[in-house]
Amino acid sequence: MSTTQTNKIEIIKAATSKINEVDFENLSFGAVFTDHLFECDYINGEWQKPIIKPYQPFLLDPSAKVFHYGQAIFEGMKAYKDDNNDLWLFRPEENYKRFNTSAVRMAMPEVPENVFMDGLNQLLQLDEAWVKKGLGNTLYIRPFMIATGTGVVANPSSDYKFMIILSPAKAYYSGEVKVLIAEHFSRAANGGIGAAKAAGNYAAQFYPTTLANKQGFQQVIWTDDATHTKLEEAGTMNVFFRINDTLYTAPTSERILDGITRKSLIDMAKKEGITVDVRPVLVSELVEASKNGTLKEIFGAGTAAVVNPIIGFSYKEVYYELPKVDDSMALLLKDKLTNMQHKLTEDTFGWTVKV
Repeated sequence: MSTTQTNKIEIIKAATSKINEVDFENLSFGAVFTDHLFECDYINGEWQKPIIKPYQPFLLDPSAKVFHYGQAIFEGMKAYKDDNNDLWLFRPEENYKRFNTSAVRMAMPEVPENVFMDGLNQLLQLDEAWVKKGLGNTLYIRPFMIATGTGVVANPSSDYKFMIILSPAKAYYSGEVKVLIAEHFSRAANGGIGAAKAAGNYAAQFYPTTLANKQGFQQVIWTDDATHTKLEEAGTMNVFFRINDTLYTAPTSERILDGITRKSLIDMAKKEGITVDVRPVLVSELVEASKNGTLKEIFGAGTAAVVNPIIGFSYKEVYYELPKVDDSMALLLKDKLTNMQHKLTEDTFGWTVKV
């Protein structure tokens, strides 16, 4: 291994690369990681010297607060390589801002912008060979922070570890997706941490999603915690509903994540002349629209899947199949967004950032 110093980030390069062991045509999402990771510790009120080093396990004390009180947050981003072998990010400043919003909500320290952005850029430059050209090929980026302070007293940690790991990726979901509308379980509640990308939010979804899987559904559309009458998110994604030629999606709130793909699709749809109505959407509206034939599409939106069309939903043990449409807004928006991200079309919004 060799050690270098670059812009105050220590870089320890892996002696050998494992890239030739990877089948890039048959990747399982989030299962393979690149040669290096970025790490920066927060100890006793100060951020320490950041380091990029070979991807490897690390030790934690059994009393580390992340294990006992769940102080853990993360982000999901992607890098793309264009036909000129240049690397691009999509709206990284939005991920950075949301990461620190999550940190504040979880009583964790905010990560300085230079630590987050410089670390990300230098890590990507070091492992750029892992980003393959071609539409559909991406490098998934996972920044995260955990509480590493020790002791089982129920208070915020004094120490934290911020890291970035990278994973080559293709499609997140494959095959047709059917969803179950939640009648009892909720993803989040008012006053809670639903708007933060906190690890516990996702853990709490696993059980009801597993129950839905056993019934033949791939995901759950979550409803509000108070009345279970308002549609909120689909699985781990924001969700859109097309009724006639209008797109509906719930507003962000304490319960609903401010999705970067969500806000991008809203702006793109408006530019395409599509009417977008951001307001609470009722389960009863969706059922009625399905019955009278005005419900055309449902799709999830998020970084990992980009756009995930849904072919049907179940509510109160009744299954509603969606029609097949020739003018799919989901596919139109997905194509336009992914083509922009891969620099196949012009970015008229100024969202793509060169590494």
